Amino acid sequence: MRIALDAMGSDRGPAEMVAGAAMAVREADVKITIVGGEEQIRPALKREGIEGLVEFVPTSQVVTMHDSPIDAVRKKKDSSIVVAFELLKKNAVDAVVSPGNSGAVMAAAVKFLGRLKDIARPGIASVFPTLKGPVVVMDVGANVDCRPKHLLQFGVMASAFSRIMFNIEKPRVGLLSIGEEGGKGNALVKGAHLLFQNSGLNYIGNVEGRDTFVGDVDVIVCDGFVGNVCLKLSEGLAEAVFSMLREEIGKTLKAKLGYILAKDAFANFKRRVDYAEYGGAPLLGFNGTGVICHGRSNKLAIKNAILVADGLVKHNVNEHILEILENAKPALADLEDNHIPAGVA
Repeated sequence: MRIALDAMGSDRGPAEMVAGAAMAVREADVKITIVGGEEQIRPALKREGIEGLVEFVPTSQVVTMHDSPIDAVRKKKDSSIVVAFELLKKNAVDAVVSPGNSGAVMAAAVKFLGRLKDIARPGIASVFPTLKGPVVVMDVGANVDCRPKHLLQFGVMASAFSRIMFNIEKPRVGLLSIGEEGGKGNALVKGAHLLFQNSGLNYIGNVEGRDTFVGDVDVIVCDGFVGNVCLKLSEGLAEAVFSMLREEIGKTLKAKLGYILAKDAFANFKRRVDYAEYGGAPLLGFNGTGVICHGRSNKLAIKNAILVADGLVKHNVNEHILEILENAKPALADLEDNHIPAGVA
């Protein structure tokens, strides 16, 4: 599989991205094209000893986190994000992985790939750890203003991703709301609830925020505003918990001794909640494959993101999306027949 890696958008710098690419090519059967500035990339390739194992496409511009996404894609045509997606459009690569400006990545995907048939709003899925296994949450930031049909499509896309990546035949789908009862929530959630009931998905009903990490659901659907808040809140909570633990452990000799005895348990816990273990967040709903990584991604996260992209392509996630969407069309037909209350659709 051929993966284009945007090496210029990370907070950690291009060298860390190259190190992640080196891990991937040595551990998996992938061909990587690294896209970025020549002055930064060439020395990193030499240090990692992979000059002959990867391809390199030099670029002269960088999209920063402060750039307007649409303007950046229009004006910075020789940026690593734009060039990477151009390679995908030309079929020179099979997928793109980027830790850069997520808005610009989405804008580039829209421009160069276009949407899958019948998908109105592509989105971003993210994997959260739970007590029983991973849960896929969608959307986590691409679409802040949604309609019920968009949430249904998020459920379809996230179900396809869960099915192929975690080998779950019929992922359990929940709709994030303020109560388990179907009548709870705002107009968007109430309308989506009616659609999901007739969707053909394995819909278990509304779930509350506290259910996210329990593990009794495989997919959680929400609009991008709520999803992004959940994502950032979870990241902040994990960091705060680790900081609090370090602070408490350092207070007494007894606590320090306890840490030594439980060191393996702490290490295992850290791995379970570490975003790097899950790689990146897939872009779903486009005519192509892309993965957005955290801006702070280390080499492990980049390696895993490349493996996620590889899996999405190998298992034809877009075909699975279209297949599940076909089964969900009766729900959308109900919407068109005005079975959903006016003002909600």
